[in-house]
Amino acid sequence: MSHAIRRASELALDDTTVTVLRASVKTTADEVVQAIIDEVPPYANALSGRMGATIRRAVRTALGHYLDLASGNATGGDGGDAAYELGRGEVRDGRSMDALLSAYRVGARVAWRCLAAGAVPAGLPAAEVAKFAELTFAYIDELSAASAAGHADELAARGRAHELHLEHLARDLLACASPDVLLTSAQRAGWQPPDSLTAVLLPAAQARPAYRELDPNTLVLDDLPDATGVLLVPDADRSRLLRQLADRTAVVGPARPWTRASASYARAVRARSLTSDVSADVSSDISSDIRDTEDHLPELVLSADADAFADLRARALAPLGTLPAATARRLEETLREWLLHQGRRDEVAAALFIHPQTVRYRMSQLRQLFPDLASPHRVLELTLAVGFRVG
Repeated sequence: MSHAIRRASELALDDTTVTVLRASVKTTADEVVQAIIDEVPPYANALSGRMGATIRRAVRTALGHYLDLASGNATGGDGGDAAYELGRGEVRDGRSMDALLSAYRVGARVAWRCLAAGAVPAGLPAAEVAKFAELTFAYIDELSAASAAGHADELAARGRAHELHLEHLARDLLACASPDVLLTSAQRAGWQPPDSLTAVLLPAAQARPAYRELDPNTLVLDDLPDATGVLLVPDADRSRLLRQLADRTAVVGPARPWTRASASYARAVRARSLTSDVSADVSSDISSDIRDTEDHLPELVLSADADAFADLRARALAPLGTLPAATARRLEETLREWLLHQGRRDEVAAALFIHPQTVRYRMSQLRQLFPDLASPHRVLELTLAVGFRVG
């Protein structure tokens, strides 16, 4: 309250004037509170009953401290601390700073009218009345500033606490916590669970910008390992979500019940890592920019156990191991297209850019290598083994 203290040092209130003013503190406080109730709508029902009594006491305390200041008996610190806490309390009660500032303006006007009505008859000289007015409004201004600081700090603290609760919920979801734990985390965060969540992986730097374009109930983490960010989008319209992410490097997992969001996240992680983690035989046919995991279910299924897939290929294609590498590769390509096109020779030839007669010749070789090629089990095994175009 340095400004108010400076004003107070220029004021000379005599003991008689101070005594008269102190005698009117209770009446002045009541008039201030009543004016605020009448003129500031957010306080219309807030200052009645027990709360009203508390506020009246607070106003009386502020006026008493003000008179201590005016008479040179206070430093101003206590008033600022109380105003700061008042600002914080207004956040807890759900009122805006605009409402509190309006209350201060009304209070300043009424308080000055009442104080002046007591000071002038008590013989305060006209020159001192002007200084008294300056002190009154300087005091109110600094109380307002202290309350504004408390209001802003409480909002920031609550916002950060809420954000931390949401982050904790997101981490619980990715960690596959139990439904009971997830419900508790959701309640603590004030987050209404949706029917489903869809995990989106993208670079950490893109997480917050992308989040601002999505459903406001989307959960976001941008501090995962390897500079990865994740969004958990509630009840997503998949087509719209993909359009919203069109300009970003993102991998979109499947929609899953919200308590199983970890499954969506796990699939997105696997899809993103396909090019580096699966065997070289498979990865050559997989795009390095997989955006929608639903478009790559076969790759995901066959890469779920890379060792098992490698064993399957080694066993199923063992007969090709006796041939020169170039020949084996040509025959494997032909076998793949023959299986995928269900033996339609012209389509196989078109896919390989060769003559149908060449297809006939190669298939003759393959039937010698695989005598049971017509067996359903053999067809299944070979289809899985050569389902991806090899390098």
